Amino acid sequence: MKNERQDHRPDPPRMDRLIQEHVHDPYALKLKIPDPGVCERCHAVYEEGRWHWGPRPLQAAETVCPACHRIADRCPAGIVTLSGAYVAAHRDELLALIRHNQDQENAEHPMNRIMDIRDTGDGLEVTTTDLHLPRRIGEALRSNHRGRLTLHYDEGECFVRVRWQAD
Repeated sequence: MKNERQDHRPDPPRMDRLIQEHVHDPYALKLKIPDPGVCERCHAVYEEGRWHWGPRPLQAAETVCPACHRIADRCPAGIVTLSGAYVAAHRDELLALIRHNQDQENAEHPMNRIMDIRDTGDGLEVTTTDLHLPRRIGEALRSNHRGRLTLHYDEGECFVRVRWQAD
């Protein structure tokens, strides 16, 4: 004999659970922006729910994209730290590799950008507007120049710290 419900009513929704955001990103768009839209600062185009590079659509609404918002607030989503004597000896080569990876990533994903590159006492620090570019840069450094790579994602936050040190 089958166990069937006799009244054919759907189960009532459960109200005893609070669904938590997996990752809190304060720069994620809270409200849907007008489609099409264009960033007034970098001219990235928002169409059909995604950002891309391209010609400005007719009657596009002006907005500020999340990447430009992060840059204006100086609030990176990722930091790549390069350290060791090797960095000073190969600075130009490492910077070219970093810029090349940023250009490749940014061509497809306009929100993935380098915010700043600065010299530190024993190396370089690269800040980015997203979580994916730092990992890509770190893996390129390890692949091309060896060394030790560590990645740390803050649980529940939209932030990654990547450290690369030459051996």
